[in-house]
Amino acid sequence: MRPREARERWVHTGGIELCVAELGDPARPTVVLVHGYPDSKEVWSEVARRLAERWHVVLYDVRGHGRSTAPKPLRGGFTLEKLTDDFMAVVEAVSPDRPVHVVGHDWGSVQAWEFATVGRTEGRIASFTSLSGPSLDHFGHWIKQRTAHPTPRAVGQLLGQGAKSWYVGLLHTPVLPELAWRGPLGRRWPSVLQRLEKTPADGYPTASLPRDAAHGAWLYRDNVRSRLRGPRADAHAHVPVQLITPTGDIFLSETLYDRLESWVPLLVRRSLPARHWAQRSHPDQLASWIDEFAAATEAAGPDGAPEQWESAAAMRARPHTAKTAGTARAAKTVRTARTTVTVAPGAYTDRFGGRLVLVTGAAGGIGRATALAFAEAGARVVAVDRDAAGVARTAELARLIGSPTAWSEVVDVGDEQAMEKLGEKVLVEHGVVDVLVNNAGIGISGSFLETTSEDWRHVLDANLWGVIHGCRVFGKQMADRGQGGHIVNTASAAAYQPSRALPAYSTSKAAVLMLSECLRAELAERSIGVSAICPGVVHTGITATARFVGVDEAEQQRLRKRAGTLYGLRGYPPDKVADAILKAVLRNQAVVPVTPEARGARLLARISPGALRGIARLKPPL
Repeated sequence: MRPREARERWVHTGGIELCVAELGDPARPTVVLVHGYPDSKEVWSEVARRLAERWHVVLYDVRGHGRSTAPKPLRGGFTLEKLTDDFMAVVEAVSPDRPVHVVGHDWGSVQAWEFATVGRTEGRIASFTSLSGPSLDHFGHWIKQRTAHPTPRAVGQLLGQGAKSWYVGLLHTPVLPELAWRGPLGRRWPSVLQRLEKTPADGYPTASLPRDAAHGAWLYRDNVRSRLRGPRADAHAHVPVQLITPTGDIFLSETLYDRLESWVPLLVRRSLPARHWAQRSHPDQLASWIDEFAAATEAAGPDGAPEQWESAAAMRARPHTAKTAGTARAAKTVRTARTTVTVAPGAYTDRFGGRLVLVTGAAGGIGRATALAFAEAGARVVAVDRDAAGVARTAELARLIGSPTAWSEVVDVGDEQAMEKLGEKVLVEHGVVDVLVNNAGIGISGSFLETTSEDWRHVLDANLWGVIHGCRVFGKQMADRGQGGHIVNTASAAAYQPSRALPAYSTSKAAVLMLSECLRAELAERSIGVSAICPGVVHTGITATARFVGVDEAEQQRLRKRAGTLYGLRGYPPDKVADAILKAVLRNQAVVPVTPEARGARLLARISPGALRGIARLKPPL
């Protein structure tokens, strides 16, 4: 950590000097971040900086790494028992009167599983967050269970994890790992991380990497074989555990955590679309989850009943029945060794919990339903619309049904300067948006010859330029942050379905569709997904504000009422479009026709575009 950001001290234990860094107010509860292999404490720098706003954050270089000294001799100096001694010495130094929240990555997580399951640490740990590092004891039992019952599935899992763990055998060989790390591998490792893991080129790893990696080989040699051959039978966690699983981890299989509930009294599972070094590529999301989990256990207290802990940590997981939400899903019950905790349906909450989502056109219809769907999944929501009362109501509902925080902003998306100001405000007050939903738009109907230049400017400002402004402002922030993200642009089935009645509307939505396709190609290399959502006839309030050109006001009102009736008879709710949007982000889908007629028109546009052109000549039933 840079000196201006952290206070450093030395902790002496068993002939070792550990370099410990602290950030934040020491009077606040402590979060201890433990690094893995071949890292030093600086691997946590971005997460630590974010957590320090609310917590006393402590990082230390594991023995033999960074600025901490190495044991002599190295052999036998890195056992889990000695690493636990080091941890206890650090905790006594930085938080002598209060238990700490532990977060571990890779070998830091392997160590922390030991801390969370041995008796001598009871009362000194409040919670444990595990990232990309299993308990060696649990791993040993996992192997024994599958070798004892070698079903095809079990054998496949063993072979799959064996392929991922190829490097473990190499690290057990004498001398060669040290020569490689102190030679070409140590020099090339930073570029390897950037290429394979998509980590930022921000000066990490530090210059101590070759020495750290050479020393750290003894973590494997001192522990892996002995623990896998003779795993402890009493390796039950005595604290709540949050398991964060990067779905793109090339070293660890997700199946390693099967039946983890039998070892953990209270378990929260989350998945993150990231690779092994997620704290470097996704510090915002990790900091948010660590903060939320630690705060929940603090709220429950050391003697808190399971119900209290569940209320604090999994409040958003309960199925909501409010009719205003319209996006409730069945909850899933996870039974653990000692209690039952209700958690949200995995995919949405795992992916969107704590994420920052901005939705335009959020005062009603598809925009409101989408904002509420993300809120129910635990996202922080920024609702944007020109309708001040409507968008404020959306933010209020979002908070009621599960969003930890939700705000409303009154902005005309077609106003470039207003959108730029919105981008600056959101960045300063809330951070970089993780998911952007450009949904704001207006309806317009009538023949081309009767559509005025002013009509064209009006519809293009809202439907196309609003999307362009949103993508430029918030997409650039995502790209500059370098942690990925997702952009959703609401197009329409009209984008690929010509109509004599909708020339201006169809043109604006076709442009949105092509813009989305182009952005998807450009931003893929920055891990930013782009999806175009193409609803068909959806029962929203768009018909009440749609403009019908070439008619007087009385006829316009009649047509609006008639269109509203037809849309109502169709009865397709906006909640289903919202669900399609969340799925599109989850699956990184490119183009999503939503309603059956939208899917049918999409298929027809591919196999028989002439038929669509023929249908376009028909007069609409208005």
